[in-house]
This record gives sequence, C-alpha cells and structure tokens, in this order.
Amino acid sequence: MKLAVVGATGLVGSEILEVIANHDFKYDELLLVASERSVGKKITYKGKEHTIIGLDQAVSEKPDIAIFSAGGDTSLEWAPKFAEAGSIVIDNSSAWRMDPHKKLVVPEINAKSLRIDDRIIANPNCSTIQMVLALAPLHAEYGIKRIVVSTYQSVTGTGKAAVDQMMAEREGREAEMVYPHKIDLNVLPHIDVFQDNGYTKEEMKMIKETKKIFGNDNIQVTATTVRIPVMGGHSESVNVEFHQDFELDEVRELLSQAPGVVLQDDPQNNVYPMPLNAHKRDEVFVGRLRRDESQPNTLNMWVVADNLRKGAATNAVQIAQYLVDHSLV
Repeated sequence: MKLAVVGATGLVGSEILEVIANHDFKYDELLLVASERSVGKKITYKGKEHTIIGLDQAVSEKPDIAIFSAGGDTSLEWAPKFAEAGSIVIDNSSAWRMDPHKKLVVPEINAKSLRIDDRIIANPNCSTIQMVLALAPLHAEYGIKRIVVSTYQSVTGTGKAAVDQMMAEREGREAEMVYPHKIDLNVLPHIDVFQDNGYTKEEMKMIKETKKIFGNDNIQVTATTVRIPVMGGHSESVNVEFHQDFELDEVRELLSQAPGVVLQDDPQNNVYPMPLNAHKRDEVFVGRLRRDESQPNTLNMWVVADNLRKGAATNAVQIAQYLVDHSLV
C-alpha cells in the first residue's frame, strides 16, 4: 500500500496525518506532497523523517491511494493525472462533488455505492457531512421532506490564516485580514462568495450535496451559513420536516444507535453538544431534540462536529479504509 497525502502541510493535511495515526491505517510507503514552495522540507511523522515532494514526482510514484486537500484548482488539474496513473483519489475540495460521474461519499451512508472503477471520489463539504450523518437514520425511518439549517462555523474552516487573524485580533496585534471584517467578538453571515441568487457558495453546497448524498432531488433544503469566532468545530441548528410523524423517544433511540453519532441530549443537566467538546473527536454530536410546535412532523436538533476531523480528514481516511477492507484498491 503506497499512500499519498496531497496538501500535507496545510491544516487539513496535518489533520489527515493525525487521523491516519489515530486510526492505525496500514500503509507500506507514505508520500507527503505539497506545493513547490514546500518541496524539500522535512517533516517527522511517526518517528520517521519524510521529505516533501512535488505533484509531478508524486504522480510518477503511482500511489495506490492519494488523499487530496490542496484546493479545487489543484484537484481539477492533478486528480485526473493521478487517476490515469492508477491511483484512487479521495478529494477534499469542492471540485468533483457535483460531477454526476463522481461519487460523493459519507461512508456510514453510501460507501456501498463505491466500485472498483471509481478513481476520483469526492469528500463532501464539512458542514454537509455532519448534518447528513445526523439525519440519515431519521431519513430512513420517516423520510425527509424539508430541511432548514443555520450554521455556526469555526474559523478553522477557512484555514490557518483565519485562525491567525482571530488570535491577533484577540491579542490586539496586526494580522492579515482573511475576512472582510473583524472576526473576533463578531459574527459574519458570509462564508465563501455570494451567488446571483443571494445565497453564498457554502450555502448552495449544503443544498446540492445533501440531495446528492441522499439520492433524492425532492428533498427541499435551505441554508444560512455563518462564521463565528471559535475553534474546535462547526455547530448547526437543523429544523427538519418529515413525511411521517415521529416519537421523540424513538428519535433518540435511532440516533443513539447510529454509527458515528453521539447523542448528548439532557438539557436539564446542561448536557448538549458544543464545539469545545467536539474538538479532536471523530464523531458527530447531536442534542437539543424537540418538536417544532409550529407545524406537524417537524423536529429541531443541534448538531456539532470537528470540521477538520469528521468534516474532512476522518471522512477521507474512512473512505480509504473502506476501499482497503472491500478490496477496491
């Protein structure tokens, strides 16, 4: 097993390496790949020194699996080259997610759709992953009609420069402005670029990706995505209308048994999901379960996950592990 991590020096790339170690993903050779400005740098990982290589060299090495976290432009250009060389690419960018010929995979939901000829596999958006994982067991039981979601997203979703901006503002220092406004002690209802319909690209990702993952274009989704000055994970307020009615106790039972989901729903004792507690965890945390009393068959829920883990690195490594376990690589 020859494994490549493309974008190994970035926030998500570093998290991928940590998850590989945590999950004891087996490989014989590891290639750490980054942009030209990082080529030749040394990284010590699991007690061994690795030299960063460039994309050309990585393609020539023909890795069995290449986990990409290097941005959409890099993925559009290089993922096909890796695939042509015989690699399976698991891509964290948005480049391939809505390509009708590429699978968009959350392993607990739809990994069974993967086939040996899937050479480029898309990792969904971080905010989409945690929402659909929490909703999947409920969708199977009651059928989702409509989702209204508002997100409260960590600065880590933007990258290291955004973390630096927030911490500099917190400490009264000058910093590069990644956001159009101050982020510390502020809330920005603006993630990614605005589209002609008034939604941001991030909001449209959630809308389109949810339908694709569930394989159902009839599910209605509307989203408002918001950046808040926290690290550790993304939080979401999800209002979901089902075709069938539900009992709250049954909902709790379904969520408590769902793979990758942790139920934290004891508000009387101040137990509910928070990004502080989700940090460095692989699971999706769900709580604040209650009926929407304004209309029938509708549930309110609060969903939290570490966006760098299950929202990116963990999901990608789980896809890789599924490929290995099912002899698809």
